[in-house]
Order: sequence, then C-alpha cells, then structure tokens
Amino acid sequence: MNKSLLATVAALSLSAGVAAHAEAEHTLVFSSWVPPTHNINAQMLPNMIKMIEEATDGRVTGEIRMGIAPPPAQMDLVLDGAVDVAYVFHGYQPGRFTSYKLVELPGVDTTAEAASVAYWNLFENHLAALNEHRGVKVIGLHTHGAGQLHTNTPVDSLADMAGLKLRMPGGVASEVGTALGTTGIQVPAPKVYETLSSNTADGVMMTIDSRQGFRLTEVAPHYFEIPGGFFRGSFAYIMNEDVFADLPEELQTALEDKVFGEPISRMSGAVWDEGDAFSIQLTKDTEGNTITQASAEDIAAFASIVTDVQASVIEEVSAKGIDAAAALASFRSELGVQ
Repeated sequence: MNKSLLATVAALSLSAGVAAHAEAEHTLVFSSWVPPTHNINAQMLPNMIKMIEEATDGRVTGEIRMGIAPPPAQMDLVLDGAVDVAYVFHGYQPGRFTSYKLVELPGVDTTAEAASVAYWNLFENHLAALNEHRGVKVIGLHTHGAGQLHTNTPVDSLADMAGLKLRMPGGVASEVGTALGTTGIQVPAPKVYETLSSNTADGVMMTIDSRQGFRLTEVAPHYFEIPGGFFRGSFAYIMNEDVFADLPEELQTALEDKVFGEPISRMSGAVWDEGDAFSIQLTKDTEGNTITQASAEDIAAFASIVTDVQASVIEEVSAKGIDAAAALASFRSELGVQ
C-alpha cells in the first residue's frame, strides 16, 4: 500500500468513524501517537473499531485522536480518564513493566500474528497475575514483527555495529544493543526521522514496517537483517476500567467474547506482518537502499548473545514473583520453538 493510499485509508477510516457516532450509543475515544499514515492508524485501530461496531450491532463505536500526548504518557491518559482506549509500548517505561521482556527476546523466528496470539495466552496463563497494568483493563496484546537494524551507512556484519550510536526502543532491544557494543539513545518513535536526519544517531533498531511508517528509507537506507530479529517489541491495548464497567452488561459480554483478547491481538499481528512485507518490497524498490542478510558466522555469534540476554531476563522477571522460565517455555512451545 503506497503512502497516498495509506493516507486516504486513514482519512476515510476516521470520517467513517465520525459518521458512525451519530448512530452509536457509546463512543470510545482512542489515543494514538504514531503518524497518520502508520499502519496502526491506517488499519489496526480502524479495524478494531469496526470489530467493536459489528460485535455490538453499532451500539458502540470509536473515535481516533492523534498526538494528544507522547508515547510514555498513554497509560496515564487512560488512568486519568482523558481517553477511553490507548496502546502502550512497554519498553518506553522501564521499571513500570517487566514481564513483557519474555516476548521481546530474540531467537524466535515466527510471524507477528502467531506471536501475538501466543502472547495473549501467555498473559492470561502467567503474566496477568503480576498486575503490571494495574488500574486499567488490558483488552489486547501484540508484538510487531522482528526488530531489525536500519542505518545511514552500510553494515555488513555484527562486528560493524560496535561503536555505532543507535536509537533503541528500550527493553530487550537495548540489552541486545549493549551486548553488541553499540551506544544506545532512547528517542520515542515519532522523533526517529528527526533524530536520523540530523545525524544525532547512526541508525535505529526498529520494526521492519518502520521503513514505510517512519520513512526510514529516506534517512536509514541500509537494512541489516538477522533471522528472528534482534528483538520483538511488545504492545498492550488498554481501556479505562470505569468506562468498560459503565457499558450495559450485554455490550460488555459482546466485546469480551468477540473483540477483546485473542481477536484483536491476532488482527494486530497480521497487520504488522502485512506492513513488514510491504516495507521489504519498498526497500528493494527505493534507489540507494540496501538489504544485507546476516552471515552464518554472525548468526552463530548472535546465538550466544541471545543466551546471555535470555538468562538475564528470566532472572529479572522471576524476581517479580512468577516462574519466568516456565512462562517462556509455554510461550515458545505454542510457537513450536524450543
């Protein structure tokens, strides 16, 4: 999907939502912090609103509002009742969330759709007990596709990464970057283009679909890929508890049965997968962009880094009060990975 078409889809989705408000009994206000043409705005949130409308026979709809607050403030927006629904990227708030790191670990070469469904099941069976999202209702969880390396100069091997100044999203990605000898800087995703265009950083570890969604083909033309990625980012859809409780019981049931949980987790992962495929093709079609695959030697060297980071994460999450090793094994078993 090209940029102009994405913009049109986003605009139509938002205008359709406005039209639906006139007929709906309840309008949920959604907060979004990525650019209008990003797949979250162009597809994920409109898809979720459509699912909500279908499940409730049009009695509940949604309205997307962009740029209300920066990414780290999204949970507080929902807690304070400033918006009804938002999505959070867990890595932006170190200390507030920890258990998400289990799904961010590299070494799992799978689709975002499969990982997102497995993530929801992991949450229900293991992570919910930690109550890390206290005060809000978790209505969906998803991962993006494999997080890869995007730079302004070519990177031909892992050794070339040593000494690079890279924008990191936090979480496991930052731990992996440190192990590879890079210097990490944390910048919210909406500021990535500016950071790279000003040469404040040499590159970013970020989603594949960011090559389109955040215009990385323009400022980080060189793409380096390792199987399964360097990390896999974690998102949660959250809802104000009081807003949900105020809905009629039959609407609560419809949303729980047909939208919340696995359905929107699966949908969101599938959208990431489509976006990744589009961005790979965009990279191939964009003059001056390159794609480099990790060598067998790099893959073997990275495996030992993964082992060390995984041990650190298991220890950190276990300290929160769950059997993190068992939780990780459950997640990976569902994905057919040892």
